[in-house]
Order: sequence, then C-alpha cells, then structure tokens
Amino acid sequence: MTTRRTDLGREVEAALGEVLAHVRGEAPLPGRIVDDPAAERILALRKRLKLSRRKFADSFGLDVRAVQEWEQGRRVPDRAARVLLTVIDNDPQAVVRALAQE
Repeated sequence: MTTRRTDLGREVEAALGEVLAHVRGEAPLPGRIVDDPAAERILALRKRLKLSRRKFADSFGLDVRAVQEWEQGRRVPDRAARVLLTVIDNDPQAVVRALAQE
C-alpha cells in the first residue's frame, strides 16, 4: 500500500468530509428540490386544469399511459418529467406556447 496522496484521493477525502459534515448537521449540501412526484399531486394538477387524462397528455407532450401509471402510483416520473410537471403546475400556458412553436 502506498502512502502517497493523489489529487483524486484528496478530492474523495474532501467530498467525504462534506458528507460527514452534512450528516452531523454542520453543513447543508447544495441541491435543488424538484416537485413532489406523489400520485396525488399529479392527479390534483390534472384535475385543477380540468383536463381528461388524454387531453392532459396530448396538451403537454406526455404519454397517456405514463400519466395513468403516475396517477395510480405504479410508476414515478423521471427527473425530466418531474421538471416538466413543475413547469406545468406553475405556468401551463408556457408549456403550451413552447410546444406550439415546434
């Protein structure tokens, strides 16, 4: 075993130090929270927009089967879909406008 420290080794040590500080409550880790993908929230969003499952999927470029499975809790949207759902929740017309420009 070598005692020589490499740049990579120092980076790993620094990263582990950040993790330990976070676990101890000494330092927050940076991050971005993407909207909660819970089935109830997705269903509530669609209902708030007063759209059928088919119309919701068609309006926002989603697969109707995926929307159904998200709402029934059988699948969880991936990160990109969660971001899209967050935008739809905040400004659905922005998504409609963006898709109309295709």
